[in-house]
Amino acid sequence: MQNNNSSPLPVKQGVSPNRHFLPKGEWDTMLDYFLSRFPHLSLEQVNHRFENKEVIAENGEVLFASSPYQCEQHIFFYRELASEVSIPFKEKIVFQDDNILIADKPHFLPVAPSGDYLHHTLLVRLRKRLNNDSLELCHRLDRETAGLVLLTKHQKIRHRYQKLFSDKKIVKTYHARVNRASVDCPIIYKSLLVKGEPFFRMKEISGSANSETKIELLESRSDHDLLKLMPVTGKKHQLRVHLSALGMPIINDRFYPLLKQLVKNDYSSPLQLLAKSLDFIDPITNKSMHLESSFSL
Repeated sequence: MQNNNSSPLPVKQGVSPNRHFLPKGEWDTMLDYFLSRFPHLSLEQVNHRFENKEVIAENGEVLFASSPYQCEQHIFFYRELASEVSIPFKEKIVFQDDNILIADKPHFLPVAPSGDYLHHTLLVRLRKRLNNDSLELCHRLDRETAGLVLLTKHQKIRHRYQKLFSDKKIVKTYHARVNRASVDCPIIYKSLLVKGEPFFRMKEISGSANSETKIELLESRSDHDLLKLMPVTGKKHQLRVHLSALGMPIINDRFYPLLKQLVKNDYSSPLQLLAKSLDFIDPITNKSMHLESSFSL
């Protein structure tokens, strides 16, 4: 399910409505479908949505519990969780002007609603904090990664800042702690990354590279090395996979090289990866921007 800027429903309490596709099936009514598709919701909760006119068809028609189920179309509604764990770490605002905001995201805080997280996400927290439902992400960080995230304050300018990333006109610098650098630095590492197993992991295969990372040694300490990473591309989990492939996985990485069991609400071992700085020319003000995270590893 994806958020959609042309939704017939407004943002509610900082949360954008979800755009959801109705598959083929034997459900008679919308109520039948919701109870089958979202078993964590009670009959009372589902009826409450319909009674509040918060399930809307793509053409703007209000749908009711008794509305006939019509497959292969999109509907909009607000996502709800039976319960949500509070993330005990607070984001910081590093910079803001009339157009953009640069936030410092702590470890463990998701950037946007997904899975078990809704209100305790960077985007929703900042929308509420600034009373600005037009705030939007221009890129993402993993929940496990801390550091800088760029957001826009107005929908109509978002594409101009997203283009900085797609055109590789923004320099992203990360810091990572590894037990010991197993290769001579600096180096440039390239590989072909594709989806792995389970679905949330990535893997390397043979073929023309689609990912590239510049790696430098910043400091050798008594029990680990501190690396500076500059991704030329922005593939999912790119830095984590590249360092693992080089034999120096990031400290506390529970995905690579081996998948480790997740212990819910355990904040004792944060992934030692930090989005440390952003450098770019602002496409609207034409100012040279250099922002640094206040966090350190």
